[in-house]
Amino acid sequence: MIVRKCAYPRVGLIGNPSDGYHGKTIAFTFTNFKAEVTLYESPELEIIPSTRDHSRFRSIPQLTDDVRMYGYYGGIRLLKAAIKRFADYCAASGTTLDRRNFTLRYESSIPHMVGLAGSSAIITAAMRAMMEFFGVRIPKPVLANLVLEVENVELSLAAGLQDRVAQVYQGMVYMDFDAATMERQGYGRYEAMDPALLPPLYVAFRSALAQSSEVVHNDLRERYRRGDPEVIAAVRFWMDLTDKVRDCLLSRDLRRLPELLNANFDRRVALYDVGAGNRHLVEVARSVGASAKFTGSGGAIVGTYRDEAMFEELCRRLAPLDVKVIKPAVAPASNEEGQ
Repeated sequence: MIVRKCAYPRVGLIGNPSDGYHGKTIAFTFTNFKAEVTLYESPELEIIPSTRDHSRFRSIPQLTDDVRMYGYYGGIRLLKAAIKRFADYCAASGTTLDRRNFTLRYESSIPHMVGLAGSSAIITAAMRAMMEFFGVRIPKPVLANLVLEVENVELSLAAGLQDRVAQVYQGMVYMDFDAATMERQGYGRYEAMDPALLPPLYVAFRSALAQSSEVVHNDLRERYRRGDPEVIAAVRFWMDLTDKVRDCLLSRDLRRLPELLNANFDRRVALYDVGAGNRHLVEVARSVGASAKFTGSGGAIVGTYRDEAMFEELCRRLAPLDVKVIKPAVAPASNEEGQ
């Protein structure tokens, strides 16, 4: 029995980073890239290293380039933590796993550490593969929580629920992480939205801007814990933007969408330094008339463009910065419970 499961990169369309602070967001997944996990029965449990896990290099410069691209940790720790969390969940829920072992390998084409949720995609794909292999069904909102726990409980990484919800549900999702709702049922209110409501969008990224989200969010998170009025006001602002964008999409009134996306980024910049490279990326995109905001924690942006002429000009202006620009193909919603 060979099981293959995949998960797609996530774009935070509006509201991020309020998902980490009981806010609201809209996000979608797209199929231009993917993380895929292959799992099959074997005598021993084995995790096969992928490209980003290798430890043999031709030279010191190659090693430093590898560290710059992937950091000091590859995907192995994600898979170890995913397997442990899956086993812990099954034990706690009274689900007995048979004693079969398996070999697990992964590949990912998702650009690394540019705010497209590549790490959680690997974890989500691994969870789906183990669920099918062992015949375990986990409700989608619970599965999203488990993927988050792999990162923030097992690996002590700062993360919010947005990425995991979007990748588990797929398609486009409106998310409300109201504290009272999450306390009552253990997860937020998640509403699938029709991707056909979206206007033409682009995603642009440059790996040189890559940085871990815990680096970006740590100061903001601490300020939120202290009840910093500026941060609390920003979270409420992002929540309001999310509802406004939802209303625009549902009413098919897209005229205000560019200014709402821009406002999301502008409020973020007012709170902390996003880095000169990230700021320049946004400024260049806006200089041709496109809107621009982070897809996640930085390194990649998303925005609207008016027509093909503007898209081509966007590509032309960003090319000298070694920035790749794509038109995201929104993934279909997952219609399988727990898959």
